[in-house]
Amino acid sequence: MNRAERGRIGEDTCVWYLEKHGYVTLDRNMHSRYGEIDVIAENDTFLCFVEVKTRAADAVVSPVEAVDYKKQQKIVLTAQQYLQAHPMDKQPRFDVFEVILGDDGKPKQVRFLEDAFDASCLDGLYY
Repeated sequence: MNRAERGRIGEDTCVWYLEKHGYVTLDRNMHSRYGEIDVIAENDTFLCFVEVKTRAADAVVSPVEAVDYKKQQKIVLTAQQYLQAHPMDKQPRFDVFEVILGDDGKPKQVRFLEDAFDASCLDGLYY
């Protein structure tokens, strides 16, 4: 299974999970000049920008560890562009959704980390 296939399985799993838990998916794979946001979803209170990370069970680095400071900055900058184009009153939130795949390539374990990071990663960074 290649990286793109693994990523698609992770994103599909994330959307399924979020919708099962009352979220509405607004967008997927939203691109900007800074990067990409995998899933944008909302519930009654929050507008969620979700980074999906999918790994094999024997991966050296956990999915959440792959969302480093630089990646967080790219996500926040992309979220700002989304909010400029789609203004709304809901509180933005940055989440990480982890998917661990079994040997059969199917999701074995998922973890939804709400409010995994915030926009403070942009302190002193101006674009």
